[in-house]
Amino acid sequence: MSGSLRTQPGAHGATRPLVPNQRRSTSWGKPDPIDELAAELGESVTAAVHPDEVAALLESDGLSDDQIRERYGVTDSFALAEALFERVDRGYPEPEGPAHDPWRIGLIGCLLRGVVFALPGLGYVLAAPLLAGPRGAFGLPAGTVPMLAGALCGWTWNQGLAHRAYTWTGLGDRTAARRALLVGTPAGVLLGSLVALAAAGSAGRGAVAFAAGQSGYLGAATVLLVMGRERTLLAALAPVTAGAVVTVFHPVPDPVRVALLLGSLAAVALLGFLEVAPVVRELGEGSWGAGLLALLPWRNPRGGAGPSGRAGEPRTASAGRPDAGKSGPAPGRSGALAARLRARRSAPRRHAGTLAYALFGLGSGVLVLYAALGDVLTGARTAAAAPAAVALTLSMGPAEWLLFRFRSGSLAGLRSSTSARGFRRAATGALLRCLTGYLAALLVLGLGASALWPHAPAAADGVRLGGLLLLGVVMWTGLLLQSFGAVTGTAAVVCAAALAQTAALATHTGDSHWVGLIVYGAAAGAQTVLARARIGKATAHR
Repeated sequence: MSGSLRTQPGAHGATRPLVPNQRRSTSWGKPDPIDELAAELGESVTAAVHPDEVAALLESDGLSDDQIRERYGVTDSFALAEALFERVDRGYPEPEGPAHDPWRIGLIGCLLRGVVFALPGLGYVLAAPLLAGPRGAFGLPAGTVPMLAGALCGWTWNQGLAHRAYTWTGLGDRTAARRALLVGTPAGVLLGSLVALAAAGSAGRGAVAFAAGQSGYLGAATVLLVMGRERTLLAALAPVTAGAVVTVFHPVPDPVRVALLLGSLAAVALLGFLEVAPVVRELGEGSWGAGLLALLPWRNPRGGAGPSGRAGEPRTASAGRPDAGKSGPAPGRSGALAARLRARRSAPRRHAGTLAYALFGLGSGVLVLYAALGDVLTGARTAAAAPAAVALTLSMGPAEWLLFRFRSGSLAGLRSSTSARGFRRAATGALLRCLTGYLAALLVLGLGASALWPHAPAAADGVRLGGLLLLGVVMWTGLLLQSFGAVTGTAAVVCAAALAQTAALATHTGDSHWVGLIVYGAAAGAQTVLARARIGKATAHR
């Protein structure tokens, strides 16, 4: 230690000895590498809601545990992530631009659907001579009984059929949706015609024929509406619309009325068939005969199997597994029974909810029928309250748009709320605003229809108007619950209300308008409670 410092070989005596360069700063004076990393990652760590997100970010950058120990002095990526998470303040920046809203929809399209729902009512104006006749047991002209029976059957069947088709469309299988419509529509038309024939009584053949045509129209219109062809359906209704307008100013001969009705019916039926016909050739691999055979329920479609198994039918959970087709030891009776039970549990529930949707169609149809014909059904010698049915039908356009507005508002509340209570308040506020808007639209439509309808009952009657608005609450909240998949509860409420009003009518209990007001009020209250409980759950808005 006391020896002289070495000099470079060949250096002169005056040359300074070689002294190692000293470090300008000590190690404790350098910045913390974890702080440097936190400043480098910046917004990524700030927006993280858990240290595991930061750990995943570190691993995605290629940092191994050895590198982390060498550079940052911690054990692994999770320890470094926790250190970063503790040192960086939380901050969740709003996305640039307007937030994506999947529930945004145009008002014009919804109003068009409401008009399409209401225009078929003009067919009853043209068919008035066919439906005329002596009053029957219900106080109605004999020809209207099969028409109403067929309409209720059609509403019930097509509501369930539309649910089946919409379910397949939501799964991305439009071929299966077309197949369901192609098989279910003729069955519904046949069923509606048979129900109308059974309820004909003393009605003439013209009334039964009109009821059968009505069933055909309801089925074909369901096909076009499910497949999103509202404008096509509107164009097909042009003959009936024009004929009904002409009858207001000038009498139209009966043969011309029948021709106009048949023209619109043929156009709607042809367009509906063209919409679902491609599935026949697809199932039959280009052959119409094989495709028709493939539609039979006991035949497997030739060549129709694909990723989803049989065309229009999802696979079971075991389909497509590598060992699904391998042979094994023959199971005994208990093994075979267990295998069948496992297959039944693993198979998708294709029919789930269809019956509930059909029952909702039946119950809501009965309630609307009583709202329109309550006076006549009780034997009162007054005009039918048809403006109520017209107003409810036209209001389905604004109702659909307001349903989308509610879903959009609840999504915005879910995005901006910081607590469950705050979200419930936001969702309830959106519900009250949209329901109030729908009732305002229904009120305007009801008053307008009553003012324009000849010999209509007084629109300013508080009991009638209150019943109409309460029925509107029942209809709108029922559609709201259906949009959340909670169809069983609303179907039970609507069917119970329909049974209660039917029982009151059959037993001649009280005034029909007061009975309707009480029944609609109870149903509206029950469904409002169901809707409030449903929308208050954040998980229901996924």
